[in-house]
Amino acid sequence: MTILDYGSGNLRSAERALARVGADVTVTADPRTVLDADGLVVPGVGAFAACMQGLRGVDGPRLIGRRLAGGRPVLGICVGMQILFDRGVEHGHDAEGCGEWPGTVEQLEAPVLPHMGWNTVEAPRDTVLFDGLAEQRFYFVHSYGVRDFPLAADGPPSPLARPKVTWAEHGDRFVAGVENGTLSATQFHPEKSGDAGAQLLTNWLRTLG
Repeated sequence: MTILDYGSGNLRSAERALARVGADVTVTADPRTVLDADGLVVPGVGAFAACMQGLRGVDGPRLIGRRLAGGRPVLGICVGMQILFDRGVEHGHDAEGCGEWPGTVEQLEAPVLPHMGWNTVEAPRDTVLFDGLAEQRFYFVHSYGVRDFPLAADGPPSPLARPKVTWAEHGDRFVAGVENGTLSATQFHPEKSGDAGAQLLTNWLRTLG
């Protein structure tokens, strides 16, 4: 499997965490390798706009879109989840995201920011990522998130129309994870979440076939 290298941080910690649970990991931005990998991880730390700039520099949005069009799994982590949404608004700057999901990344309404440390999550009953992880805590470091996810509202039971959404709370409620066909993502850092994070990565690797 491949970790997309587009100049963002936490590449090596993600690489070590995936290798620890048995994955054969390559860190690269080579388009052919990215497209052919059985799984692609898109990490991300820092500002939404800066991550999008780096991602566009390696043709990341197109590569992610092509993988998803071909039914090939992608996992976004932290800002690597955020950039999958329509847009991000930080410090008054409105940046366009990859647009795989509708929604806006915006500052959380909380008494203390950033949201840094361990937190529980509320996962759906039919989750794959969080299977066996009820009541576990995961490690978050962020001030921005998606507080409203239109596709999570009641609607027809199509897998495209009804992603499996996991929520967490810090001041207010925000999206902590999404499972939508072959596209999955977490707002927290599984690579920094100890045994619970390792189990989540293992659950995702099992979906790669």
